[in-house]
Amino acid sequence: MKASKLRELSVAELEQRLNETTQKLFQLRFKNASGKIKNPLEIRLFRRDIARIKTVLAESKLSKEKEE
Repeated sequence: MKASKLRELSVAELEQRLNETTQKLFQLRFKNASGKIKNPLEIRLFRRDIARIKTVLAESKLSKEKEE
């Protein structure tokens, strides 16, 4: 998901997406270790999505601190 679309979501929605994506990454890593994953590049995509979500969360927290 693109960062611009993530910025439109609320903090609660972002945290929920972060939890879901982290769980999916865990499952993919488990499948990769057992050799049952079809496309190992999916792991990279999920890691990047997690990084994007964490970046947007950090940006929103910084913007809230500046407003106060």
